[in-house]
Amino acid sequence: MATQARHFTESDTVKVLTQSNYLFRDLDEAWLTSYLPVEEVQQVKLYASRPIYTAFQKGEPLDVLYAIMGGGPVVIRSTPLDRVISVSYPGSCFGMQSLPFSYGLIGKAFPSLVEAYKTTDVVKIPVEAVQALYEDSEVFRQRYDRLFELQQKFQYHLLNCSTYPPQAVAALLRALVYQERELGNQPSNGTYVFDLPIDVIARASQLNHRTVEQVLKGMRQVKLLAAAKSSDPSTDTVKVIDAEGLKETYSATRDKVYWWPLRDK
Repeated sequence: MATQARHFTESDTVKVLTQSNYLFRDLDEAWLTSYLPVEEVQQVKLYASRPIYTAFQKGEPLDVLYAIMGGGPVVIRSTPLDRVISVSYPGSCFGMQSLPFSYGLIGKAFPSLVEAYKTTDVVKIPVEAVQALYEDSEVFRQRYDRLFELQQKFQYHLLNCSTYPPQAVAALLRALVYQERELGNQPSNGTYVFDLPIDVIARASQLNHRTVEQVLKGMRQVKLLAAAKSSDPSTDTVKVIDAEGLKETYSATRDKVYWWPLRDK
């Protein structure tokens, strides 16, 4: 969901984590503070289009986990095709694949650039604290493992991202709906709101920008997406209002989407 980057005091860090981040949600604040003392966690602002690190670098593990508090999204881009293979929003985390424990020890892949697509507020949590929480808390351990599972399922959706434009865009949207629903980051009113620039969609679906714009226009015409409003939190806001209907487009084969190719009326 589109969430504005925001500043909070160091003393509020644990409280904000327990209120808004999937890994820490509803954990006891006093108990969590014993693992995350104020002096060991760092609030950082990541600026747009600046590399954060390169994931899966051999022999170069991370020493922190990044918890996203506002702004974003943060994306992972593969090389050499420069394809977006991961999109993370506030309430989620990134960096697990490069931490030297748990699935990070076996989750090998090719070097991929991690960057904030838009200005993002994060909390950097030392790997020692993450590992201690993982070992001592079953709830934390289950959620941490779930993040790896969701990343694999996100990429599975993208594997079904065919060259057929409606299906390609729908594949990404279905991946995001599933991810954010499972993380509990979206409201339960059936509408999914994403700050999702055209460029991110194009890089994930391997389509050009004009084609993406036309697909989104068609999806709005058939009421899969809501029309843009001046009150939207971002000019890049995409609102999915019919996730089940979107599933039909996602699973459709060529010539089975009646509104495509889009014809201007």
